Amino acid sequence: MNVRYIYIGAVMTVVDRIDDFGRTGWIVIMVLSFVMFWPVGLIVLGFLYGSGRMGCWHHNDGDRWQRRADRMQRGIDRMQQGMERMQAAAGRFRGAWQPPHGAQGPQGSSGNRAFDEYREETLRRLEDEQREFLAFLDRLRHAKDKAEFDQFMADRSRQSDTPPPAPQY
Repeated sequence: MNVRYIYIGAVMTVVDRIDDFGRTGWIVIMVLSFVMFWPVGLIVLGFLYGSGRMGCWHHNDGDRWQRRADRMQRGIDRMQQGMERMQAAAGRFRGAWQPPHGAQGPQGSSGNRAFDEYREETLRRLEDEQREFLAFLDRLRHAKDKAEFDQFMADRSRQSDTPPPAPQY
């Protein structure tokens, strides 16, 4: 039993010595072990991966999953803060453009009575023009549909006036 601990102690001293050289030392050991005898290279590679010496994360505290969960929680918190800022900005924008008393346009006065009257008149005129344009589009669609239907009926009546060709035997 003591021999086993002595052997592990000797291996750990070698690992500690290689750790003094950092990643470069481990890369050199791995390349040399692959060159000399590839199964030993695989063992070294497995040791490096399993011990975390060549990984992107740090295994010295052993809380890898906790760090990942904390990082994810920080990301979620940042996203929630961003959403709250966007909702606050949308609320401010929505509040500034609520229609007062059934009219369209910004809420409240700009402080210039002549401008406010001009703005209300312009918005009213634009709404009227929009209604007229939509009505024009409806009439245009109706006229187009009627012309297509009349053409269809004319073609159909022409086909019924001409006798069908006699079958050839």
